[in-house]
Amino acid sequence: MEKKVVKVGLLGFGTVGTGVVRIVQGHQEDLQKQTGLGIEVHKILVKDKEKSRSITGMQELITENVEDVINDPEVDVIVEVIGGIHPTKEYILAALEQGKHVVTANKDLMALHGAEILQKAQEKGCDVFYEASVAGGIPILRALVEGFSSDRITKMMGIVNGTTNYILTKMSQEGADYAEVLKEAQALGYAESDPTADVEGFDAARKMAILATLGFRLPLNLDEVDVKGISSVSKEDIAYGKKLGYTIKLLGMARHDNDEVEVSVQPTMVPKDHPLASVNGVFNAVYVHGEAVGETMFYGPGAGELPTATAVVSDLVTVVKNMKLGVNGRGMVAPYKEKKLKGNDKKLSKYFLRLIVADKRGVLAQITQLLAEKNISLDQVLQQPYNGGSQAEIIMVTHTAAKADMDDCILYLKDMDVINEVKSFYRVEGGEA
Repeated sequence: MEKKVVKVGLLGFGTVGTGVVRIVQGHQEDLQKQTGLGIEVHKILVKDKEKSRSITGMQELITENVEDVINDPEVDVIVEVIGGIHPTKEYILAALEQGKHVVTANKDLMALHGAEILQKAQEKGCDVFYEASVAGGIPILRALVEGFSSDRITKMMGIVNGTTNYILTKMSQEGADYAEVLKEAQALGYAESDPTADVEGFDAARKMAILATLGFRLPLNLDEVDVKGISSVSKEDIAYGKKLGYTIKLLGMARHDNDEVEVSVQPTMVPKDHPLASVNGVFNAVYVHGEAVGETMFYGPGAGELPTATAVVSDLVTVVKNMKLGVNGRGMVAPYKEKKLKGNDKKLSKYFLRLIVADKRGVLAQITQLLAEKNISLDQVLQQPYNGGSQAEIIMVTHTAAKADMDDCILYLKDMDVINEVKSFYRVEGGEA
């Protein structure tokens, strides 16, 4: 007999899991019309059955035993929203082994073990979708798989962490210190009590690893992402950036050209007229460049119960449609291209430098001579007194230079007698060759 209802096993009943149940229950007519099948939450895994919850009447579906969900023959799709790596990875692989489709919001898991999970899904003819793992409610992964299926993506760039974007936005708009804004973000719930994953760029790095793996169809490892966070960004850096026409954003960057790839996350000076410069607060945006289509940008809320849950249910709808058509296992393709990482001599960018120097004649000439010896020329220079004493501050933006040359130059600058401190050093977007 033909199936009329698709039954879902939900792993996790926290913020996002609650949102998933709300949407599935509240949108039954729309889901039926879109898929031709009913969708029902059949079992829910929780840590504590006795915990009070905002959705009532679900007690009969709740279990503390994962096997009640994964081994239930009536469950067709596993929706995983508990997070973490272990034992979540084992749960998902066990579900796939039994031929159950999987929808997950787990960026940590997919960044570290996505290739293995997708390979298992292909072997079993199952769907694995993970739209909610990157940029919350923005349908960026589906766009990469479906919208760009006939194109070749060469570059992806984005603001993919709402916490850091909120902090940098407040620092820019109010001229506030990093520590002050971080405390405010924690009080508002935008930042965790331990904000390391966000502010040091690790969360964004996981998302960029997922985007690069999917967009370039190659198996990128998380430790191959060059990462630098925002904890050293000062209000002075932001002010000088403004004077020179830039806004600072924590930018994820993935480039694939000449069969070589580079992926990074770092504070970046973005020209004020660039679309990403106006993405403020907790919002996310991903900028994609395809050889045929050119430049496109996806913008929206990057987190929250309903935006993230909406992405999860959207993936669930895709799984159900595929079940109806009999085409499961053909969506998210496991990486199949050979990976070649760019060397630092091929990573090209403009750079922002802020130096504290001795305030005397010939210092700037010595610096420019060193830069010239390292194949680096200057686009903009700003010099002014520092702390009203015998020092000066020099702020420079270079022309496009290789990262290897720039790193070498920084080491030499730190050793120069006339330079007291290399205060800041950031990538500048918009100057790549």
